Amino acid sequence: MSRFVLAALLLAATAAQSQTLQPAGSEIVFVSKQMGVPVEGRFQRFSLPGFSFDPKKPEAAKVAIQIDLRSASMGAADVEAELAKPEWFDSKRQPNASFTAQTVKALGGGRFELQGPFTLKGISKPLTVQLQLSPAGLASGQFVIKRGDWQIGAGEWADTAIVAAEVQVKFKFQFSGMPPL
Repeated sequence: MSRFVLAALLLAATAAQSQTLQPAGSEIVFVSKQMGVPVEGRFQRFSLPGFSFDPKKPEAAKVAIQIDLRSASMGAADVEAELAKPEWFDSKRQPNASFTAQTVKALGGGRFELQGPFTLKGISKPLTVQLQLSPAGLASGQFVIKRGDWQIGAGEWADTAIVAAEVQVKFKFQFSGMPPL
């Protein structure tokens, strides 16, 4: 292997490794409606293991997210204890949710569409996520899940008159070392 090829491979590997999630500028927020009133929560712990994203080559991206369901915070200990129960997140038996992009498609203007399985409570279903990438390395977006698809709020909580069927998930991930758009 020539020195040029070796140097190019090393430079490419270094560029990919330099993309680092900045926790201070990152968050995952979920919003449900209870009796018609929006209620917001957030996940305090999550990671993007093996993240690699070049906006000029989105088809080669590696995007996976792990969310620690035990870190759900809604500002009240009794509500957070309820979320851990089997009727909701069942986070003692299934502590993580995950999303892995199997395809990433550029939509133009720094927008991308990611498709892949979203797994929660051991249930995997396809999910499409819209992503907006800023020149400063901020990746943001949102998606909606139907809680019944993942058995969130089962049993007496399955009635959507009290807790709405849809949950909006909003995220922003701040990265350092993101290649330019």
